[in-house]
Amino acid sequence: MNRAWTFIISKSLSRDELNSLTELGNNFVLGWTAHEKQLTASFEIFKDKIIIVKVNEDVAGASGCSIDKLTRFVKDAETKFNIELLNRLLVAYKSGEEIEIVHSSKIKELLEQNKISENTIIFNTASNNQNELNNWEQELKNTWLVKYLVKS
Repeated sequence: MNRAWTFIISKSLSRDELNSLTELGNNFVLGWTAHEKQLTASFEIFKDKIIIVKVNEDVAGASGCSIDKLTRFVKDAETKFNIELLNRLLVAYKSGEEIEIVHSSKIKELLEQNKISENTIIFNTASNNQNELNNWEQELKNTWLVKYLVKS
């Protein structure tokens, strides 16, 4: 079973920055260990907007110390690229073929402006395994953001 972590990138990065972040991420997972045992892991940046890190726990499981290493890597990346990755109030949604990133506080405004609707696809970045990632595209009305659909 693949365990997964997702991190929304708070702002657009240049191609060079994305390449640099990808290289750093790939180097990180190549050296990532749990209790001195190499983890079988992968790093990808989905559509330039969302980082996905996976570990094959059938080979070796991620432990508290290895998750701490991942958190340190993420915090270092935030500093290096002047981005937020750990902000769980960021929302990634589909806009045509693109992915837009907004703070959740903007959802109500976007709904009122008809820029998004209850059927807009939201990426569930709370997914924590491969099965959940396979189904991470969800309509807004089926996510925690449904509270913004209630008319005041």
